Parts: sequence; structure tokens; C-alpha cells
Amino acid sequence: MLKSTLLKATEASGKILQQYFNGRFEVSSKSTVNDLVTEADKKSEAVIIEVIRSAYPDHFILSEEVGEIKTDSTIKWIIDPIDGTVNFANGIPLCCVSIGVEKEGEMILGAVYNPFMNELFVAEKGKGATLNDKPIHVSTKTNVATSCLVTGFPYKWEESENDPLNVLGNVIKQGIPVRRLGSAAIDLCWVACGRFDGFWEHHLQAWDSAAGYLLVEEAGGKVTDFSGNKYSPYQKQILATNGHIHSALKDLINGK
Repeated sequence: MLKSTLLKATEASGKILQQYFNGRFEVSSKSTVNDLVTEADKKSEAVIIEVIRSAYPDHFILSEEVGEIKTDSTIKWIIDPIDGTVNFANGIPLCCVSIGVEKEGEMILGAVYNPFMNELFVAEKGKGATLNDKPIHVSTKTNVATSCLVTGFPYKWEESENDPLNVLGNVIKQGIPVRRLGSAAIDLCWVACGRFDGFWEHHLQAWDSAAGYLLVEEAGGKVTDFSGNKYSPYQKQILATNGHIHSALKDLINGK
């Protein structure tokens, strides 16, 4: 029942994204001028919450735009109605809906859907990860020097020894190709299915990574913070890899 509700909510949200994409809609800013929210974000979020509430009216919800809808339930839905809003607002089809389901503090289900590429990624704790119902696995590369990596940047940060630009510099000075797609959820999914070998980012929110990090783990990868500690979507830093290059990429991020 949980999984079917997750898929129903994901599909409903995907239809909203398709409906608004490349059309006219309201766009406004949040924390910074480029931290955007659109009319489509709000409509997508409303549809997702409606689907969840119709099946589980007592469940806890954490969503990017409305924040927390607190209950006493041990099950929490963590929602990003559009991950990659800047892409969406500019007609770039690298954006998605991302929904994770957490039970007693452990992520048990996740779905990420990019309707523009017709790619639905789903993970269930202990049961693996799929792309359009076919099993997926992380890559098998063992040398970080020949890896293809992806990262993202926050909208603002203070300069430091380990800030995003310095970390990026540490990596690209090794001649390693790095991409920047603009959607952390898609970045994680593409690590899970082997398109990328590793991903890191400095400043994410729970809704950015809740579903994606479960996908990486269920596809055989490894997810930690920059120090190698167990990852939680409630912390800011994330390092997700195929596992083989994890230690080497961690050292590069930390300037070693």
C-alpha cells in the first residue's frame, strides 16, 4: 500500500510538471534571487499531499514548500515537488519529482521521476533499485582518475578552505571530468544507474536527497558525509559513489 501510494503520488506530480513545462507560470524567489519557486512547484506539491492524505491522513509530511505537517506517526513522507526548479523555469528538462518515505528514522522507499525523459527510479529498502522496473546497479570503475563525476553548488556560501569552488578545483586539477546538472535527485539516480561514478554536494536539504540516497545504496553504492560518516538526509554534506572510488574521492574533497 505504501509503495502504490508513492507511485500514484509520483505519477500525479509528473503530470503537473508536464502540464506546466515551457508554458507560462508564476515564478518567485525565496532565500536568494535564484532560489526559485514556481506555480508548478506549488501545484505539484498539493497533488502529492492530496494523494498521500487520501490514503494515510495521519502520516507526517515534510515538503519543500509547505514545510512540516507534523503528526505522531512513525512514517514521514519527504517531498520535493520539483527538484531542479531553475532548470524547470528555464525550459531545461533536467528536473524531477522526488519523494522518500521514512519509517522510524530509516528511509524505506524512494521514487524519483523525470517525466521529460520518461525515467522513473524506485528503491525499496532491502529490495534493490530499478529504472522503469528494470534493476539498476552502480558502476564498477575503481580508479577515481578515470571516473565521471557530478556535483552541485549552493546559491550562496562563504569562502573557506573547503568551500565548493576549492573542492571543485581539487578535483578538476586531476583532469577528472565533472558535470553539473542542477538537480541533486537526478545526480543521485545517475550514480545509482552507473552513468556517474560519484557525486558530492555541500549544502542539501532533506527533500533533495531522501529518495536519491536510498537509490544509490540499494543499487550497491555508498553514501556518507565528507568525513566518511553514515549519511542522513538531515545533514548538509553528501558524498555518493559506486563504493570503489569512495575513499579516493573523499580525500580529494578534503584536499588530501
